Order: sequence, then structure tokens, then C-alpha cells
Amino acid sequence: MTDQVSLPWQDAALAAAVLAVDPAGLGGVVLRSSASPLRDRWLDLLRGGLAEGTPWRRVPLHVTDGRLFGDLDLAATLRTGRPLAERGLLAESDGGILLLASAERIEPAMAARLTATMDRGSVAGLHAAVGQRQGANFGVVALDESLDDEEGVTASLADRLALHIDLGAVARREQLQTAFTPKDVAIARERLGDIEASEKDIQLLCDVALALGVGSLRAEMLALRFARVHAALHGRSAIAKPDSEAAARLVLAPRASRLPQPEPPSAQEPPEESRPEGGHDNEGGGEIPPEGVVLAAAEAAIPPRLLAQLQSAVGRTSARSSAGRAGASRFSRQRGRPAGTRRGDVAGGNRLNLVETLRTAAPLQPLRRRQTPGAAGGPRLQVRRDDFRIVRFKQRSETVTVFVVDASGSAALHRLAEAKGAVELLLADCYVRRDQVALIAFRGREAEVLLAPTRSLVRAKRSLAALPGGGGTPLAAGIDAALQLALMARRRGQTPNLVFLTDGRANVCRDGGGGREQAEEEAQSAARQIRNEAVATIFIDTAPRTNPFAQQLASAMGAHYLALPRADARSLSQAVRESGMAGVPA
Repeated sequence: MTDQVSLPWQDAALAAAVLAVDPAGLGGVVLRSSASPLRDRWLDLLRGGLAEGTPWRRVPLHVTDGRLFGDLDLAATLRTGRPLAERGLLAESDGGILLLASAERIEPAMAARLTATMDRGSVAGLHAAVGQRQGANFGVVALDESLDDEEGVTASLADRLALHIDLGAVARREQLQTAFTPKDVAIARERLGDIEASEKDIQLLCDVALALGVGSLRAEMLALRFARVHAALHGRSAIAKPDSEAAARLVLAPRASRLPQPEPPSAQEPPEESRPEGGHDNEGGGEIPPEGVVLAAAEAAIPPRLLAQLQSAVGRTSARSSAGRAGASRFSRQRGRPAGTRRGDVAGGNRLNLVETLRTAAPLQPLRRRQTPGAAGGPRLQVRRDDFRIVRFKQRSETVTVFVVDASGSAALHRLAEAKGAVELLLADCYVRRDQVALIAFRGREAEVLLAPTRSLVRAKRSLAALPGGGGTPLAAGIDAALQLALMARRRGQTPNLVFLTDGRANVCRDGGGGREQAEEEAQSAARQIRNEAVATIFIDTAPRTNPFAQQLASAMGAHYLALPRADARSLSQAVRESGMAGVPA
């Protein structure tokens, strides 16, 4: 393996070896590929590297909750006279691999229960009479067969899987070889516990994640875990630069939300006369500091589709922003605009497409008649479960626009009146569209939901008019409250949008204490969670002078930033309309 970016298959094969060493520790992999010999080859590599007897369980798309999580074992209960649970697929996968077929089509509720099990490392049976928990530490292979970016593995599940591999980038003529044998993987598995990671190793990966705009702390922890496994595979006792490069390339690069910003020349390299004669130095004394080398490797490995988006400034924020105008599109079982068919079961409210079902079954009739004993007297048309084709519907979800207003002393002094006027104008626009609106204000030591999501314009205006001003700026509490309300709306199938109106001068911490430095750190941390959850956001800086921290905060959120120090209420509302991110018509 070279220190520079490897061929796609070499990276894919490396991912299989690393995952075979530590499936549960790395969480697993999102494997984007349609069914093909290439995908089978990758899965064979992974399975061949696992220890003998390691569980390998495949989860079909329409698996029942009882089979997945375990239900009451009726036979054992009757035999013993006490309630006993059967082992579900999650418990059977303990210490091994859980293979999710068609992972992009898993229902959000199912994905939420699965990720909760991964976080706990154990699973309880569904039946209330069975209280015992069973171990469920496993790695997930999420097979993503989506044809475009509209569908994909749910964000909560993808965030917990260290590796995101796209086999579509592998050339047909590329040699499908691997640098590691099953014996190499077994040795690395034994050595893993002895691999050390220094504070510099941790800081290096955190710096690279920050430069790439990776908002999830899980990604940094998974990258460190990957680096340790990579070091074990290469026979090292501690993490070295090639291990950090590989972690940045395979774990952090696929999660990038922005291109790294170039540093000033003085930060990139020392004066020519002070350069040492040697090459790269892991202590940062060489021509290029280690973070520069690792970051360069990660930047070069950003997937082409994502790179094109980032370079054209149509990254995650812009892609999400279009959802705010009419609600995000989502697939439904029973209502909306027809959007093709797929294989599935008629249970659970799905609608059967009879024509497509018969069209699928028709070519197989001669074969089925020959295979069925006594076919002459049997049915002329044999339709089986695999033939079922159900209708998919696509519909626009309802938009919930959450206005988050800074009512602290600094905001009240300058812009609270204008902010109230702008929000009132935007509320009227949302009312015309029959969207729901919500209002959060933060001041003093806490944030308060003044208005839960509603369509009532009268209630919204009344809550806004009664909004007092003054006190400190608990900005982190305001961001936390906004994100919580947005996620609640998303769980109800709605599309949340956030509109912040603040001067960004945080000076109150989450616990209600003072201290600007800690308050700003907590606000930054809260802002990154908004980017991680992919909530469309607009950030209006209402300070008389542009606040650099407000710009940083908007960037951490992945928000559209507007600095409007001299705008009146009408100008503020017009700016939001033109941004197209607040669920209001332009």
C-alpha cells in the first residue's frame, strides 16, 4: 500500500481487511453498489477475514420486529413454565456481522431502533413478560443500492458506520487483489489491544475533521479507531503518519462538507533558509507539517460527486435548502404522486400493482409448471411472493419554520424591534402557504419555546408581541432548543427549517453560568449538531457591526449567512424570502 491515494479497489479491499479485524469497534460500512460479482467479491473478502465461527446474519428488507429483536419463545415458555425469549437476528449477530439488504429503503423507525441497539450493545425482547437483555455487539454492512442521492442510508445509521465505500468507482479492468491475507488479519486482531495513540495523533485527526467540515464527533472517534487497526495490520506498535492518512482518506473524506481553506504561506512552510535537509517529519519540523500531509491525502480522496458539489458551492447546505420552499420529497406507501414500483410485500398498507406483478410472473410460468407436480390440474397462473410489485408514492412533506429570536440585552438594545417586525412578516407568508411556524426566544439564562408548531397566525403574533428583551445571551441553549424542535418535527414526517436572528454575542453557558469563552465553545458545539442532522438553516446577523464569531457559527451550522446591520423589518424578511431557505415564497 502506498502513502498516497490508492486505487478504488485497493481502498475497498483495505476497508474489508480493517473491518474484519474489528467489526463492532468500527461500526461497519455503507457499501454502495448494486448486486454484482464485484460486490460479492468484496463480501467474500470481508467474510474470509473474520475469525472462524464469527456470526454472519443477513437481514431481509421486510423482516418482522419479532425476528429482528426477538420475541416470546412460545415452545420454550410452554415447556419450562416461565417466559423465555427467542434470539432475534441482532442477538444472533453478537460479535459478528449484520448484513442489511436494501439499507436505503429501511424505515426511519426501524433504523432508530437499530442504532439504539448499536449504542447500547444489547437488545431486549419485544414481549413485556421477557425482561432479560442479550448481547448485541456487531458490525453492520449496509448494502446501499440507491441509484442517486435522493435515496440513501439514513443519516443516523451512516454516522455510526466508519466506512463509506462506493464500488461504482472501481474500474472494470482493475485487478481485484488484496494486500492482506486472512492470517494478516488474524495477527492484527491479536495486536490491536497493544496499539497506542498519542495526544498528537488525536489532535491531528480532529484538525483534519475540522478542516473538512465534519460535524460529527463520532467520525473523529471512528477515524482514530481505524488508524489503530491500520497500524496493527502493518505490524506497528503505535499510530504513524500512514495510519492517519488512511483514516483521513477512508473515514473522514467521505463525510466532508467543505473543501479545506488554504492557510497563509507562513503557516504552510518555514522560510527556505530554515528548512531541514530531511523529508517529512512526524513532529511537524519538516517541509510540510503532518496535518498538511494528512489533509492533502483526505482532500484528494473526496468522492468525485461530493467534490463536484463542494467546488460548485452546491454542497450539503444548498442541497438541503431547496427542501424548505415546498417541503422535502419523501416516499410514502399510500398517498402522493406515483413514483414507480418496487418488489415488496402487501402487508403494512402497501398497495399492490397488479399489472406489474403479472408482468413479472408471466415469463416464469413455463418453468413453474414443469417444477410443480401435477401441474396439468393445477392453476394456470402461478404468482409467488417474489413476484409482488407494490406502488411507490412520492409526496411533499409539510414545512415547519422555527424562528429563533435573540431577546438578550445586546439584541434588544439594537435590533429586537426590527427582528420582531421581520418575523411577523415572515409569519404571514407561512400562513398563506399553510405551513406551520414555531417561535423560540433565548434571553437571561435559558431558551423558551414561546410557540409550539402551529398554523394560527393570531397565536404567533400574540406570542411575538409579548416577547420581552434584556439579560444575557444563552446562545447554546437557543440552538439546542431549536434543534430539538426541528428533530421532533422531522420524526412527525415534516420538513424543519430554522431561522436564527441574533447578534451572536454568546455570554451565558448551558448551566446558566457566565463566561464568554466557554459560552462560545458550547455554541459552536451545538451549531455543529445542526449541520450533522442536516437541518436547513438561515443565520441573520443583526449586530450593528459584522461579528466574526457569528460568521463562524453560521459556518459550523452549515447555514446561509446574512449580515444585515442596517436593514429594517421589511428588508430582513425580503432577504429571507430571497434565500429560499425559510419555507416562504420568494
